[in-house]
Amino acid sequence: MSLAQIHQWSKTRVQETEVDKYLINGRDFIDGCAIEQVLENACNPDRAWIRDILEKSLAIERLTLEETALLANVTDPDVLNEMADTGLKVKRKVYDNRIVFFAPLYCSNCCINGCVYCGFNSGNTVERRRTLTRPEIIEETKQVLAEGHKRMIVVFGEHPSSDVNYICNALNAIYSVHRKTPQKTATSIRRINVNAAPMCISDLQKLHREGIGTFQVFQETYHKETYRQMHPFGPKANYRWRLYALHRAMEAGVDDVGAGALLGLHDWKYEVLGLVAHAMDLERAFNIGPHTVSVPRLTPASGSSTYIDSRYLVNDKLFKRMITVIRLAIPYTGLIVTAREKPGIHMQAITLGCTQTDASSKIGVGAYAAQSEQHIDHQQFMLGDTRTLDEVIHELAKMGMITSFCTAGYRCGRTGDKIMKLLHSGTEGKFCKLNAVLTFREYLDDYASAQTRAAGEKIIEQELAQIEQMDFYNKGALRKQFNKYYSDICAGQRDVYV
Repeated sequence: MSLAQIHQWSKTRVQETEVDKYLINGRDFIDGCAIEQVLENACNPDRAWIRDILEKSLAIERLTLEETALLANVTDPDVLNEMADTGLKVKRKVYDNRIVFFAPLYCSNCCINGCVYCGFNSGNTVERRRTLTRPEIIEETKQVLAEGHKRMIVVFGEHPSSDVNYICNALNAIYSVHRKTPQKTATSIRRINVNAAPMCISDLQKLHREGIGTFQVFQETYHKETYRQMHPFGPKANYRWRLYALHRAMEAGVDDVGAGALLGLHDWKYEVLGLVAHAMDLERAFNIGPHTVSVPRLTPASGSSTYIDSRYLVNDKLFKRMITVIRLAIPYTGLIVTAREKPGIHMQAITLGCTQTDASSKIGVGAYAAQSEQHIDHQQFMLGDTRTLDEVIHELAKMGMITSFCTAGYRCGRTGDKIMKLLHSGTEGKFCKLNAVLTFREYLDDYASAQTRAAGEKIIEQELAQIEQMDFYNKGALRKQFNKYYSDICAGQRDVYV
């Protein structure tokens, strides 16, 4: 494709009418002056106010901007510890004692945008460009399955070579792969989430028909002037087109959407309030907030000095504090921390309330099949935690946490407004507990090393004892059904769920 054709394609990406329809009196939902004023007014928060806010979080009610700002401005160590303890209680109430795993699959690093912090930016001549073919996507999927994964997030640059038709074909290719585990049981990818550029509603409808899971678009930064500086050209330079990407996905029928900000581009407190404002406007328009919120931190990238130049980098102490604030502010949402983080902080983030993460990750295009090592010129950013899935699961088991590969809720129709109601009430977490045990049993039998299986068996025993004792499972036939499914999995059956 010629440069002229690429330029013409780029010009068709933004459709202003699909932005204007969501504005209120011509304004979007990010009022920068109001956010800064709220943060300024929230100085020296009263301890009694904080305790009232924590009670609201425990009731699984989303906080206001003012309440979130008060939490973000807490400095008292005792109150910060109380916040962290409450955040963990919120997580356990909504999601139980589990962590869900996924694997990222980078299908293309070709991009027409000029994001100054990203190794994929079109002006980076060092980056080696590649778009996977269908056979290559299938081979990458086989390698991911060989680790024991059951769900993926597929990632694409914005380029004609990876347009919506390419993405649909990639989803089809991944879902087509079926193989045997080391123990000769059947396995496949059960859910595919997508991280891609904002699209128009008709393109998002195509993804919905193809069986997309969550559609994930990070605003990167909610601060408008910083956004302008970070995105000098390309469709991504349009702030509002990106800001309403998740609204369009909802309208297209994709009722699980994922928000996020790239921490380090602007002040973290501002970004947290931007995320809360995003959740509020999704609730206003669709009665459904974001299914997940991600908290990636800025890392070094080839061809970029942004990491070196930024005065907003979030250190580990602030990162942990910020995770607690988000967990409390949007208590119903899944919270994603990734292998960008080094092992120690990666695990600490999980104990503070994160619910999803990745492991055995390779983020170079074609890197799974090639078994290649990290190289800054071959991938979007550098990973901090390069341990295998088995190693991470083993550590979590020793910490008393159960690994889940569950995708049941999505296939049972517990999505969108349905799952939001179940999350608010704490009911979804109880179903998740059962399905976590079932999928963890699968992993232990099919993939686990001897040491991971030994640690995992203790977790299974712990979870089974809790299930036996909880009143929720002893009403009706639910526990009887679960016991049958558990026996079926022990006997070699796979992919059964409640």
